[in-house]
Amino acid sequence: MHRTTKKLTAAAAVALTLVTTPLAQAQPTTTTRPGVNSVPPKLEPGLRPPAAKPAPDVPYEKKKTCITSDTKDRPLPQKPWGQMQLRLEEAHRFATGKGVTLAIIDTGVNASHPRLAGRVTGGGDYVANEGGTVDCDGHGTEVAGVAAASRDEDTGFVGAAPDVKVLSFRQTSSYYTYEDKANKANSRPSAGRVQTLAQAIVMAAEAGVGVINISLTACEKPREPSTQERQLQAAIDYAVNVKDVVIVTAAGNYNSNDPSCNIQNDNQDSSVVNVVASPPWYANDVLSVASMNREGQPSSFTVWGPWVSVAAPGEEITTLDPAGAGLTNANVDERGALIRIQGTSFASPYVAGVAALVRERFPKLTAHQVMDRIKATAQHPGNPGGRDHKIGAGMVNPVAALTAELPMERTDAKPADPDQMITNLDPLDPPNRTPMIVALAGTGAGVGLLLLTLFVVHTVNRNRNRAATPRRASP
Repeated sequence: MHRTTKKLTAAAAVALTLVTTPLAQAQPTTTTRPGVNSVPPKLEPGLRPPAAKPAPDVPYEKKKTCITSDTKDRPLPQKPWGQMQLRLEEAHRFATGKGVTLAIIDTGVNASHPRLAGRVTGGGDYVANEGGTVDCDGHGTEVAGVAAASRDEDTGFVGAAPDVKVLSFRQTSSYYTYEDKANKANSRPSAGRVQTLAQAIVMAAEAGVGVINISLTACEKPREPSTQERQLQAAIDYAVNVKDVVIVTAAGNYNSNDPSCNIQNDNQDSSVVNVVASPPWYANDVLSVASMNREGQPSSFTVWGPWVSVAAPGEEITTLDPAGAGLTNANVDERGALIRIQGTSFASPYVAGVAALVRERFPKLTAHQVMDRIKATAQHPGNPGGRDHKIGAGMVNPVAALTAELPMERTDAKPADPDQMITNLDPLDPPNRTPMIVALAGTGAGVGLLLLTLFVVHTVNRNRNRAATPRRASP
């Protein structure tokens, strides 16, 4: 899609998962469990960040003009491959997210977009006191489009949960900066802190949401968690285990030019990792989502890790134009170059939308049961154990998540690990196999007849040979 007007979008909001302060102010110390860094330390009892009124923790200032668009609302003729791959329209026969609220903690969501009209409420703003429904970056609105956009009749585009309500928090932005003239070390090139992310999670949980999507990931080399990171861990624990909220988060984006996420977890020992991704690190309480491409392979940029739960489409994304009324499949960087929308940031809202569908269809399931159902019904990798460190339990399968009968959910069953369900996401255009079946059937009948003929001939010849062979007389 061609655009002549620059859409000043930071690279982090286009091809990379947005990054809050990485494991904020953590100091490199030894882990509390020697030799193990792939799981976080146990939660400190009673630790939870206060659910204070959302407000910036420092006076951020806008450093550039918000994104603009000149798409003129031109339609995109093709449905997104991810939408077709996940069979979303078939899944919507069973649930659409109605009656469920999805919190999106991101750069805000522009509530004026027609595909979100009447369903977006501001939950809070930690950047500029504008309520959470202003999105200078565009990232949050694009995320919301994947998760919650209503159907576009002209193109067939639809979000994963088109009837879900959205509670928007603006927690980060690359369009705002903070300069501490007294101490330059405290200055920030963008808005967003781990502490405010933790506070937003608590606020969303106390607002009664059913699902939280966090397309924000901090990468850092393994080290002892900071105070802010421990607050994030406590906030996640509170939301999931006290307020019964499903939390879905992006797995993170590998980038050789990013000093925080420029190492991949390609080591064999799952207990030792090269880089920690947070919030995915807290795998017991979150669904972390990797990115896959249309060929069914893990995206080259998706961060691996033993904490990865499932995967979803994260490339060639079509979503809402955050500064217009239509759709978009690309952004324009500061040099005017088109950049396709991709990243685990956009795989995550597919799964968050599916979680909203499951919460509607199975309202009695707990948050952990919803997460277990999504993992159990995913398209598992074909290797021992049904999972790997690249895509977890595999590509999310919305129809299976909404229709499968899971023994582990029976009330009279003992608690157990999630069963590995075998489900299948067929090709987008399945070939017609009828001629092949007919041909094989005919071939099989012919082979059977030939074998029968050979058997009869062999038997007749053997009997003739016996009759012609002279027998030795008895002594």
